[in-house]
Amino acid sequence: MDKILEVNQLTKLYRNGRGISRLSLTLERGDVVGLLGPNGSGKTTAMKAIVGLNHASSGSVRIFGYDIETEYEKAMEKVGCLIEAPAIYEFLTAYANLKLMSRYHPGISKDRIDEILSIVRLDRYKKDKAGRFSLGMKQRLGLAMALLSEPELIILDEPANGLDIEGIIEVREIILKLSKEKGVTFLISSHIASEIEKTCNKVAILHEGEMLSFDTMEDALKLNPTLEDYFLEKVRDKRGPVIL
Repeated sequence: MDKILEVNQLTKLYRNGRGISRLSLTLERGDVVGLLGPNGSGKTTAMKAIVGLNHASSGSVRIFGYDIETEYEKAMEKVGCLIEAPAIYEFLTAYANLKLMSRYHPGISKDRIDEILSIVRLDRYKKDKAGRFSLGMKQRLGLAMALLSEPELIILDEPANGLDIEGIIEVREIILKLSKEKGVTFLISSHIASEIEKTCNKVAILHEGEMLSFDTMEDALKLNPTLEDYFLEKVRDKRGPVIL
């Protein structure tokens, strides 16, 4: 299998001591890997460090074999991201936002923009200004931006944020289809165990800035009825026995 993303002992700590410490994981082509943890566990910090949006304190990241410190442009050439809030110009229409973004990626046609708007179910609203969109619609537009250039690695920070039940299912179906049919690799964060369980084939448990485990979903569920139970087991193992 091709190694798409290699993270080795990645550490990013802020002055208040929060962040992520010694994160190590490998994503192979077609993997859908979930970072599962509560708010403040370091998921977003880890993703920002992986794509160079913040400077890691130590450790290394290689994307498609390129080190992000020394070969950043080559490493990021086939990467799509949606981290925190999507970078949307609210005075522009959905179509115009994607048209503007297409300037950073040569070869993107009008048909490709229309195709992506259809995939994320925003084709009916392509001429509407993004400032009028609901949170869920803005999240869909952010997903469209991440998918626009047909990247081979897609990093999504809480992609279900603001979506209704149908929207969550649609995003899950998009991820699984791209993974299975085109071999696209995904790194996804969420604090909702059921969504990671239904979407991902591997899971990393993050808690208070530490990675407690990194397993296949099959192994995680061997001795646990749900991923939520697996998460709680790992957190209890970290804390140790309760002394009464």
